[in-house]
Amino acid sequence: MLSVRNETYDRVFGLEFGADDYVTKPFEPRELLARIRSVLRRTRIENLARVSAPQSTALLQFGPWVVNLSERTVKHSETGNEAGLTSMEFDLLRAFVEQPRVALTRDQLIDLARGQSTIIGDRAIDVHIMRLRKKLEPQSDQPRFIKTIHGIGYCLADEVTHFRATRETTSCQPEGQ
Repeated sequence: MLSVRNETYDRVFGLEFGADDYVTKPFEPRELLARIRSVLRRTRIENLARVSAPQSTALLQFGPWVVNLSERTVKHSETGNEAGLTSMEFDLLRAFVEQPRVALTRDQLIDLARGQSTIIGDRAIDVHIMRLRKKLEPQSDQPRFIKTIHGIGYCLADEVTHFRATRETTSCQPEGQ
């Protein structure tokens, strides 16, 4: 984040809401370039770790939503419409579908979605959950899938069915059949 605001509150606010770094104006161009390169190095290392991990071709379904982990897509099973999730929203949803019916704290969700080295405010998770609910829930003010567990965090309150993708057809078959 590049800003003219230099108060501690502004820097903390920017970092808590997802900025990887916070640089104030005026700035030294060489320092800005070094900071950009540092962030790129970190993201390359994280991306290499994700790519080297075995990629699942599994499809997971809860309610009417089908989650394709390898393509990072979420589609409505009846209409075929994509949910249009951001990267962070998808990572949060992945944490939920991989651990259905488990109450996850905000810190656990941050760690599962972005890794332990990420530092963002736990209230930023609330904003992402709100946006995720607006995209997935029939009524976001009365969530059916992503429930708030007061005093703890959130949980996916629906059953998750695992499917395996078949190459010869576009249909899916439950695992074990």
